[in-house]
Amino acid sequence: MKLRTAAIAVLAPALALTAAACGGDSDESTSASGKKLKKVTLTLNWYPYGEHAPFYYGKKKGIFEKHGIDLEIKAGQGSQKTVQATGAGQTDFGWADTPALLAAVDKGMAIKSVGVFLQTTPASVQAFDAKGIKKPADLKGKTIAGTAGDALARTFPVFLQKNGMSASDVPVQNTDPAGKMAAVLSGKVDGLMGFANDQGPTMANKSGKPVTALRYSEFGLNFYSNGLLVGERKLKSDAALVKEMVAATSESWTAAEGDQAGAVASMAGASEQLPPTPVVTEQFKTTLTLLHTPATQGKAPGVNTEDDWKQTIATFQQAGVITKAEAPAKYWQASAAPQG
Repeated sequence: MKLRTAAIAVLAPALALTAAACGGDSDESTSASGKKLKKVTLTLNWYPYGEHAPFYYGKKKGIFEKHGIDLEIKAGQGSQKTVQATGAGQTDFGWADTPALLAAVDKGMAIKSVGVFLQTTPASVQAFDAKGIKKPADLKGKTIAGTAGDALARTFPVFLQKNGMSASDVPVQNTDPAGKMAAVLSGKVDGLMGFANDQGPTMANKSGKPVTALRYSEFGLNFYSNGLLVGERKLKSDAALVKEMVAATSESWTAAEGDQAGAVASMAGASEQLPPTPVVTEQFKTTLTLLHTPATQGKAPGVNTEDDWKQTIATFQQAGVITKAEAPAKYWQASAAPQG
C-alpha cells in the first residue's frame, strides 16, 4: 500500500502537468503586440522545398498572426504519412496530395480537404533534354523510374492510355522515391515519374544539364494535387480556426506570388535538406503555374469547384486508388473555402 501511495504521489505532479498541457493555456501564445494567438501545427508532405515558400512567407510577414495563428511548420515524410497524422489528430493541419486523401477516405478515415491549392497536377515524366522526350510517343522503349503504388505510378497507365499507348510500351523500373533521381543521374534509366516543381530543378542543378518535364496536364490528364487537410474532429470542434487557417493560407499564397524573391528568401534555414536557392527559386516559379484550372482562373488560391473535384475523383477510381467514387462533399469541406 505504501508503494502504491508513493507511486500516486510521484505521478500526481506529472498528471497535473499533462492536464495543463491539454488545457487551453498551452494552446495559446502571445504576439509581440500582445495579441492572443492559437498555436497551430502544419505538417508538410515532405521536407521543405520551393513549393512550401508561401507558408514560410506568410509566417514571416505576420499573415498567419493577423488571423490569430501562431504557426509551426513541420517537415513531412510523404503525403500518405501526413494524411494519417492529420486524420489521427497528431497535427492540426496537413499539406498533402489529394490522391492520398482520397485513398484514406476510401478506407474510412475521418479527414477532409479544406482546399486544394495545386489544382493543375505537377505529375510528369522528367528526363534530360538529350533524351528527346517531348511528347508521349517519345516514351516508347524508354525505361522510366517509378515508385510502385504511389499516385504517379497508378496514374501513369491512364496517362499512356489517353495518348494511345499501353503500359507495356514503356518499361518501368521500380525504386524508392529517393532512388528515382539517382537512377536518372547515373544513367540507369531514361527518366523518372515525378513532380515538375520538385525533382527537375534539382537534377538540372546537380548535373548542369537541362531537364524536360513531360507534364500529364499538357497531354490530356489533369487532377488535383496538394492542398490543405484537416481531421473531421478538428473541423467540427473548431470550425472558426479552420476558416482562419484556410484564409491565412490563401492570403499567404497570393502575397508570395507577388514577391517571389522574398518568398524564397523566407525559407532560409527551414531545413538542413533545403535545396540551394536557385533550385528553390525554380521550384516555386513552377509551382505558381499549378494554382488554377480554367474554372478557377482569377479566383483566390484554394477556391475549388465541384466539377474539378469530380474529374479528380473519377481519375483515381479509374486508376484503382479508390474503390467507389463518392460525391465531392465526402472529401472536401466547401464551406471552409477562402473568399474570392
